[in-house]
Formats: sequence, structure tokens, C-alpha cells
Amino acid sequence: MKNILYRILILAIVVGAAIQQGCDGDPELVEPLMPEDTSTIAPIPTTDIENLKMNELQAIGSHNSYRLRTYQPLLDYLIPLGSIQGNDPLELDYTHEPLTTQFDTFNVRSIEIDLYNDPNGGAYYYRQGNALISEPTASNEPGLLNPGMKVLHIIDIDYLTHHLTLFSTLMTIRDWSNLHPNHLPLIAMIEAKETGIPLMTTPVPFNAAAFDALDAEVAAVFGANLGQVVTPDDFKGTYATPNEAALAGAWPTLAASRGTIYFVLMLSAAQKLDYLSGHPALSGRTMFIFGEPGADETAFTKYDDPVANQDTIQSLVEAGYMVRTRADAGTWESRSGDYSRMNMAFSSGAQIISTDYYRPDERAPIDPGWSDYSVQLPNYVVARLNPVNGPLAYTGITIGE
Repeated sequence: MKNILYRILILAIVVGAAIQQGCDGDPELVEPLMPEDTSTIAPIPTTDIENLKMNELQAIGSHNSYRLRTYQPLLDYLIPLGSIQGNDPLELDYTHEPLTTQFDTFNVRSIEIDLYNDPNGGAYYYRQGNALISEPTASNEPGLLNPGMKVLHIIDIDYLTHHLTLFSTLMTIRDWSNLHPNHLPLIAMIEAKETGIPLMTTPVPFNAAAFDALDAEVAAVFGANLGQVVTPDDFKGTYATPNEAALAGAWPTLAASRGTIYFVLMLSAAQKLDYLSGHPALSGRTMFIFGEPGADETAFTKYDDPVANQDTIQSLVEAGYMVRTRADAGTWESRSGDYSRMNMAFSSGAQIISTDYYRPDERAPIDPGWSDYSVQLPNYVVARLNPVNGPLAYTGITIGE
């Protein structure tokens, strides 16, 4: 009887704590407006191409890149609830290829990793959401018992992942980069998460010490000198701040930036203060942050909705910032086949276009509930000249790797 009452209480909390998303009706479907690309594929980039700056390109990234589809019995249980952490559980119905497949097969050059702090180990070993479907909560994953940052989407509920730990993720990124030393700059976005489901596992919050540990994990994989990792200090050079360097157009050329990796943190306002504590304008820090335009620490910024923020994104790209936006969200574009948001993402000039669908959903050929929606650049190139700030002299080029 206690178990039944507990499950009823958990169910009430999960549903009650979330905010049901509204629906604006069925959108008019818009087909992709991919710009014509008349370039020819050249196996070795020319010297002129190598003079382009990395912020004058546009490339595809993946969203929640580590993630596997929610454990199916649990997803089937959650969908009728209608809302979980403010989102329709249907929005969890997507999955990703391994990172190296994304890089090699689908030309992804930006990834997004969600992290939970776990300094003592074992904080997320148990998956309490399994109790809702009367299954054991122990994960039986020894790697979750070790200290260190853990990689997953929503603790207790949406925990399946290609990489359980940040260390494993970093090793994969490093090894792939070493095997492809001529690759375009790889942008690894890191979100520090500390929100859980009420009455389930309480996440360990991030603080300045946790961010020191995060930087230390990167150094443990890439070496004390950080190898191919570009830090804010590296980027700003003789400029006073990353913001000053970005606005001065100090982004490196392709020749200087091939084979490099940039880590960019997604932080709350309080987390930003902790990461900046003792490190003004990110001095001495390993990672950039997505910041507010004009702030000393800001070289990267993000506006996930390219429809509502089209003009803002274009102006920030022209000013010198690197901007991330999203071509789709919540599986809805893949279900409907609506390319309008993707088209706006491309035309915004944001250098990083994140998607869950660098290839169509695997169910599209047999399930009418899914379309063949996918996001790629013309001719499936790795990157293209940025439509907002790309120098016209380079129109029609092909950018490799």
C-alpha cells in the first residue's frame, strides 16, 4: 500500500510541477529554401579559403548530442501525463548517433553536452523514475559510482546516453580531433544542469569549486597546456577582454583554427558569477560562456529562436559575435515537415545551427507521423560562407573538413 501511495504522490508532483505547453495550431508547412550552391568539391582547400575567419562560416551542430531516446517503457508511461518539466513528453522522442558518426557522416561541427555535478560519485546511480513503472531503480552502471561530472538529460527520467561521464565524452572528442587534425573548429557547448524532479534525486549544485573541477577534467584529458583547446585568454590575445576581441574581428582564420576545439558554457546568472569569480573576463578559465552582448566575457551568445530574433542575430553576427541558434525544437518540425524555422536559422547568419535532425527520423519511411525533415547545408558540405558577414569574394567556395 505504501508503494502505491508513493507512486500516486510522485505522479501528482510530476504533473503538478510542470507547465503544459500551449499549442498555436497546425503550422502551414514550409519547404526548405536551401540556397543554390554552384561550388565544386576540392579535396584540398586553397590558400584563399584558409584566409577566411571562423566567424565568417556557418555550420551544423547537434542539440543534446549525447542523448539516446528515453527508456521506452518509461516514455510510454510519461506521454499520457502531458507534461514533464514544462515540456510535452513527446518532445523526448528523438535519439542521436554516436558523436564520431555525427562528425564523420553528418558533418556536425558543434555539439551540446548536459552535465550534472557529482564530486563524490554515485549521486545519479539510482534512476528513481523507474519506480513509476515498477522496475528496479539501480542503474547497474559502475561508471556512475566514480567521482566526476555526469552526462544525461533529466535525472531519474531521461537518463540514457552514449556517454555516462564527461571524461568519456572528452576522450571521444580528443581522439577524433587527433585523427582529423585539419577539421574545422569544433564548438563543444556545455550546459551545467541542477534541476531535478520533486521527491526524486536532488541534483548537486554547481559552485566555483565545481567549475574549477570542470576545468580540471578538461586538463586531465587534453593535458596541462590544453593541447588543441582554445581558451578565452588564447582568443583575446593582446585585447583586454574576449568581448573587445570579438568586436574587433579577432577571430582566427581557418589556417590558424583548423584542428582546434572551443568549449562554451551555458550557465544561469548565478552560475556565471561562480565561473567568473576570481577570473574576470574569463581570465585563466578554460571555457567561454554564452554571455550578454557587451559584457566583458562575451564572445559567444545564443538566441535559440531564429524566427523571433532574426534581426537581433543578424546584427550580432555583423558586430563580430559567434551566435548559436536552433533549426528545430521538441521534435515538431520532424513530425510536421515544416522547414520555416530552419530557413530562418540559416538566413539569420548564426554561425552555429543546432538540430536534432541532421538526418531524418528513422521512422519516417514507414510511419506517417514522421516526415523526412532534416537539416544539412547545400551539397552536404561541412560549412558554407556565412550569408550575413561572409566576404563576397569567397562566394561559391567549398569548405572542407
